[in-house]
Amino acid sequence: MKLLLIEDDCRTADYLQRGMAELGHAVDHAATGLDGLTAALTNDYDAIILDRNLPQLDGLSVLQAIRAEHRRTPILVLSAMGQVEDRVRGLEAGGDDYLAKPFSFQELVARLSAIVRRGDSPTAAATRLTVGELELDLLGRIATRRGRRIELLNKEFQLLNYLMRHAGQVVTRTMLLEAVWDYGFDPGTNVIDVHVSRLRAKVDPPGDLPLLQTVRGVGYKLDAR
Repeated sequence: MKLLLIEDDCRTADYLQRGMAELGHAVDHAATGLDGLTAALTNDYDAIILDRNLPQLDGLSVLQAIRAEHRRTPILVLSAMGQVEDRVRGLEAGGDDYLAKPFSFQELVARLSAIVRRGDSPTAAATRLTVGELELDLLGRIATRRGRRIELLNKEFQLLNYLMRHAGQVVTRTMLLEAVWDYGFDPGTNVIDVHVSRLRAKVDPPGDLPLLQTVRGVGYKLDAR
């Protein structure tokens, strides 16, 4: 999933970003209500995690502004304000769910998955990616080809997620390194080639049409044609 996290607490934001990255999700972070609103109105997200106490523009104002623009992106309100009246205000302002701090990461992920499944956001269909015979369920973290389940390690899942989102396009090693490992390009590393080689062995078994192609001197391309 592609998520927007609007949270001004650095420790909470870092914790959520690292946790979501481990699950293979991409997270954009905004530390102020104004920056969060701008991101929410200019990009498409599968879901938004929104704090209430934010600088520049409070969370409920951000929420109301998003809904006023007829954006139906599923929004999970995350706040230390957990009284019944606080939760009611958050839901009445347009939130799809409300989770009080402190929270369980496992519960947050479950609630996020639930609102995405029942939502009708512009990118809701992106929770399941398909390239030819290959399918990737982003919520269940399950890859299949012609119904055969493919067991993927975490980095392999993230690589396949990125390649499928850019199906038909050539992606460079630098792009993969930054998207999956989140650090700058090291011309001396072969970590990309090693992981892609392992992924290819799982995705393209002998006898099947090869989907994962090497573009010599440039990078890789996932293509069903």
